[in-house]
Amino acid sequence: MIIIRFKAVSRDTVLMMYMKSRKVSKSELLASWTSTSHGFLKSILLFPTSLAFLDKKMLKAWKWYQHCLSSHPVKTQIVSSGTLWGIGDIGAQYITHSTATSLLPKSNEGAEFKINWKRVAITSMFGFGFVGPVGHFWYEGLDRFIRLRFLLQPKSPRFVATKVAADGIIFGPFDLFVFFTYMGFSTGKNVAQVKEDVKRDFLPALILEGGVWPIFQVVNFRYVPVRYQLLYVNVFCLIDSAFLSWIEQQKDAPWKQWFTSFQPLKERGGEV
Repeated sequence: MIIIRFKAVSRDTVLMMYMKSRKVSKSELLASWTSTSHGFLKSILLFPTSLAFLDKKMLKAWKWYQHCLSSHPVKTQIVSSGTLWGIGDIGAQYITHSTATSLLPKSNEGAEFKINWKRVAITSMFGFGFVGPVGHFWYEGLDRFIRLRFLLQPKSPRFVATKVAADGIIFGPFDLFVFFTYMGFSTGKNVAQVKEDVKRDFLPALILEGGVWPIFQVVNFRYVPVRYQLLYVNVFCLIDSAFLSWIEQQKDAPWKQWFTSFQPLKERGGEV
C-alpha cells in the first residue's frame, strides 16, 4: 500500500520554485509583475488572501442573520423564504428554456433566455406569504408538540422518525396543494382550471418529492437546531422551488400522464 503525503508550502517557497522554473531573479520578477505572464503565480499567491476575505464576509453575514433571527424571527424567515423561492423560480425558468431550446431546430438553438419577472414575483410571494410564516410556526410547533405530547427525547431515533413522518404526511401534501392552487389562481385561471392543474401536478410532485425529501429532513431534525430548521429547509427549497416551478411549467407532459393514468375507471369516463 502506497501512502502519498502532501505537505503545505509557504508563499515564499512557491515564489522560489516559480523563479527557479522561469529562471528569473526576484528583481526581474517584481519589475514585470504588472504583465500578464505571471497571472498564474498571482492567482496562487493571492488566493489565500481572497479566501480569508470571503470567510470574513460570510461570517459577518451569518452573524447578521443570527441577530435578525433573534430580534425578528418571523420577519427574517419570511424574507429569506421569499428570496430563495424567487431565485429557485429563475432556475426553473432557465431549466425549462434550456430543455425547450435543445428540442428546437438548429436555426433556433440560440434563442435568448429572458427571465419572466412576473412569474418570479408570483413565486416569491408564495415564499413570503406561505412558506415563511407557516413554516416558522410549523417547525417550532412540531418540535414542541412531539416533545410534550409523546415525551420523546430530542434527537433520539424515535423523535426524529416521528417528526419526519408528521412532516411528510401533514405539511408536505398541504404545501404542494397550496402551491399549485396558488400558482393557478395567481395566473388568472378559474376554479375548474385550477382543479385540473392540481389533479395533473399534485401526484407526480408528491411521489417524486416523497422519495427524496425525507432524507433531507432526517438530517434536519437530527442535527439542526429548531430555530435554524426553516433556514435549512429554505436552502434546499432553492432546489425544491425550482423543481415545483419546473413541474408546473411542464403542463401536460407525457411523463405526468403516466402518473394520472392510474385514476379510477369512473373518473376516466368508464374506459376499459
